[in-house]
Amino acid sequence: MNIFVAILGLGLLVFVHEAGHFFTARAVGMTPRRFYVGFPPPLVRVRRKGTEYGIGAIPLGGYVKIPGMHRPAPSDLDGYFGRALAEKPQLLAPLERVKRRLADGDMEGARALLGEVEQALQGADLSDAARKAARKGLEELRDGLGGDAYWRQRTWKKVAVIFAGPGTNLLFAIVLFFLLFLLVGGKATRTIDRVETGMPAQTAGLQPGDQILRVNGVPVQPDKISRAITSSNGRPLTLTIRRGGTPIQIGPVRPKVVDGAYRLGFLLKAKPLGPAASFSQSLRLTGTVTKEIGASLGRLVRGSKKEVSSPVGIVEGSSQAIQRGFDTYLWVLGFLSLSLALLNLLPLLPLDGGHIAFSIIEGIRGRAVGREVYERVSAVGIALVLLLFFIGLSNDVGRIGGN
Repeated sequence: MNIFVAILGLGLLVFVHEAGHFFTARAVGMTPRRFYVGFPPPLVRVRRKGTEYGIGAIPLGGYVKIPGMHRPAPSDLDGYFGRALAEKPQLLAPLERVKRRLADGDMEGARALLGEVEQALQGADLSDAARKAARKGLEELRDGLGGDAYWRQRTWKKVAVIFAGPGTNLLFAIVLFFLLFLLVGGKATRTIDRVETGMPAQTAGLQPGDQILRVNGVPVQPDKISRAITSSNGRPLTLTIRRGGTPIQIGPVRPKVVDGAYRLGFLLKAKPLGPAASFSQSLRLTGTVTKEIGASLGRLVRGSKKEVSSPVGIVEGSSQAIQRGFDTYLWVLGFLSLSLALLNLLPLLPLDGGHIAFSIIEGIRGRAVGREVYERVSAVGIALVLLLFFIGLSNDVGRIGGN
């Protein structure tokens, strides 16, 4: 059940991300053709007002299909209709007329000729595979030649639509942190709220409601308790607590390594913050996490691979967070949403940051970048993304296997 909830949480973050693209595209005059959570084949799909909504069978992401991401070129027709032409050479004449219009930059004229191509296809005796490819080609050409095609839009519209995905994830994280600071709290107290099962704190006899006064005989302030434990480097600790008004000494008890830090396995109650303080702390936490993610990317470039994780590790970590309490899971969900936003802004195709970079380049050049350039740069970006995925998967498998 914890794993199921964790997967639902990731699905929510994908939905938030794609919804940002979808609604911003509609707001600036581009009508998305598809809105999917997960990748095909579709489990469920429905079409409304020119848009197909669906849930894919592969739960590794999602996508919004925005019409006409690239300016149509004459060479596109060879890929779309190559199989149909091989079976029916009679299709060459109408396709060549469309090619000539595209080569001349007459987009409206090319669009007007698509009806002629469609009519020729309807009368042709084609295999199912050739007909399917040709129909997809017609659909792509109509989208690319339409007035709401992405490549036709002004630079600010293109950047807004692409940035809206990670921007929505960023906003989601800030709002979630704000609500957690406001409702759950951000300022630690001395009082233990929860003791984790099977951890040293439970073995030592700590109970919810106990108040921690000293660590190894040294008085500690509430915000220093965690640091006093994690800095022990695994050495046994003695705690002085107050239980029912009576001071009691607990221990010695040896901390256990959890998520790379020494912990006893308890959570302190937190004092809720006011709206202004909650908003301020939310922005501060977002900035701190952003800096740390940037630093981790720098360490990755220098060869450190241990911090990379795949969806397997993310689901595992999220399910463990649920065991520690739903509020802990919500903190993790906020961090994941922020990570998703920042990583998508890397200037690599096919990530959002790569599309933003190319949109700005096209705006400066005053003309669209050719599809072949996109494809070459995308091949490099996809290779890097896949490399990160396999490094993360290797780390996760090793960690889960105890290595």
